Amino acid sequence: MAHEDVVMAGFGGQGLLAIGKILAKAAMEEGRQVTWFPAYGPEMRGGTANCVVVIDDEPIGSPISPRPRAALVMNKQSIDKFEETVQPGGLIVVNTSLIDRKVKRTDVQVVYVAATELADQEGTSKAANLVMLGAYCGAKELVKQDTVEHAIEATFAGKKAELVQTNLRAFRRGFELAAAGATSH
Repeated sequence: MAHEDVVMAGFGGQGLLAIGKILAKAAMEEGRQVTWFPAYGPEMRGGTANCVVVIDDEPIGSPISPRPRAALVMNKQSIDKFEETVQPGGLIVVNTSLIDRKVKRTDVQVVYVAATELADQEGTSKAANLVMLGAYCGAKELVKQDTVEHAIEATFAGKKAELVQTNLRAFRRGFELAAAGATSH
């Protein structure tokens, strides 16, 4: 596997840092080198939040990624901020539930996902982040689906165990959507 870096961005409270940790945990389970680097706006919930996950088979020199290979964007501010930073040939996963515009670039792969609506169909709109993670994983085939599902189960064990099945269904909806080819250039 080659070096991969993805920025996951949106409002605080949308669970972007959580899905970054899930992806990092899954990559570690597969024996890869990983960094997870969060960034918050000053107002936390409702403000901006993003994280960068870097995955590689070799030691990682820096968790900072000014030109990521992928961006997972949950709101309009995030697509406005990160669309131009993605490397040519990269991937942008767009939450069409909160973003009412198309990606302007033609040199990247794009997956459009109505994440909130799909998550709602699986039991709660709060799982929109997992729909987005599923779409990213389905488009990239970076980590095995089973490994990510195991990381979701581990993350929501204990007090949050009632959320496991809903979150797994939401992840699978996004994964299937992207794996089925819901992409454009």
